[in-house]
Amino acid sequence: MYIDLSYTPTSRDLVCEFYVEPNEISMEKACMHIAAESSVGTWTEVPGLRKELIPKVFSIEGNVAKIAYPQELFEKGNMCQILSSIAGNIFGMKTIKNLRLLDVIFPESIVKSFKGPSFGISGIRKILKVEHRPLVGTIIKPKLSLNEKEHAKVAYEAWVGGIDIVKDDENLTSMSFNKFEKRIAETLKLRDKAEEETGEKKIYMPNVTAETKEMLRRAEIVEGYGGEYVMLDIITAGFSALQTLRDEVNNKLVIHAHRAMHAAFTRNEKHGISMAVIAKISRLVGVDQLHIGTFGVGKMRGVKEEELKCKEALTQELFGLKKVFPVCSGGLHPGLVEPLVKIAGLDIIIQAGGGVHGHPSGSRAGAKAMRQAVEAVTQGISLKEYAKKHKELEEALKKWAIP
Repeated sequence: MYIDLSYTPTSRDLVCEFYVEPNEISMEKACMHIAAESSVGTWTEVPGLRKELIPKVFSIEGNVAKIAYPQELFEKGNMCQILSSIAGNIFGMKTIKNLRLLDVIFPESIVKSFKGPSFGISGIRKILKVEHRPLVGTIIKPKLSLNEKEHAKVAYEAWVGGIDIVKDDENLTSMSFNKFEKRIAETLKLRDKAEEETGEKKIYMPNVTAETKEMLRRAEIVEGYGGEYVMLDIITAGFSALQTLRDEVNNKLVIHAHRAMHAAFTRNEKHGISMAVIAKISRLVGVDQLHIGTFGVGKMRGVKEEELKCKEALTQELFGLKKVFPVCSGGLHPGLVEPLVKIAGLDIIIQAGGGVHGHPSGSRAGAKAMRQAVEAVTQGISLKEYAKKHKELEEALKKWAIP
């Protein structure tokens, strides 16, 4: 019932692409089990099955299969239910040795049942008044151990040096040595000071990740102190928490999404879920910015082709949803700006933690070096040439051994 290689998906279908390695059964039987378990079926025949709800395995090429699910199988606006179907029990079946959800194509009715980004690329560029270059960001380092005033001072040094965006790290929430509300107050106070001194818009992204009610309380604190952004660890918090936050801060706060823990199910090339799928889901639910990696340029493991798919998932036309700003972060420094922009273009946020604060002359000089690298690349000037008249960039290139 589930295999129909002559079937052509319609605009009402949700289509999944899977990498499948069967466990001692044929590829066709394995695909049948996946289609059944992720929809209307079970391990044995039962009465009452509605044939019009049966999904169709319409393509099998090697170990890659495509399945079209009728949209009626899914509750609109409920990402939990959707994932419980297409990425649920199927990963634990004995008949499957390895299974990876490579891609999902959502029908218009499901896409439009979610709010999507409030701001997206265009809204964020409007806030910052920056149109034709990558945005430059940093993460406060060390990620843990600074108190509230120390944290704010490091942020200030980065902003004054030319950084657009400063964010908390993924595991900085409200610590015994750095309380959330005091950190927000101190850091936003110095943000205002940096804006007055530079004449540029500056952004702080505090991490509000916590139990859902506490998460919302922290978002209210940020707004109360004049903040414009919040950051959420969307995988560890969960898509329900993200959706709740999106609904609560609707058009008031930009949501920056960190993907901590994603590699637990995206890293294995044969099993799990691709980051491109996570990117699409995050866009539907409503993030404005999302980490996608550095295309193998930085410290984190990355496959260029996969991360370009993530960027495409965030920025391609999707029934009118706003485009999400791709964030490149992980082991970046000024010397890597040129290859990064060459791969990904100008519509990215380049975030460097150690690549700013590890500069030989300190955080302010590190921020200047990052901004100088972006200016050089945007103007089509080589970093080596630009460094001749910009000492901060020159020092950075020497430290990180860029010839």
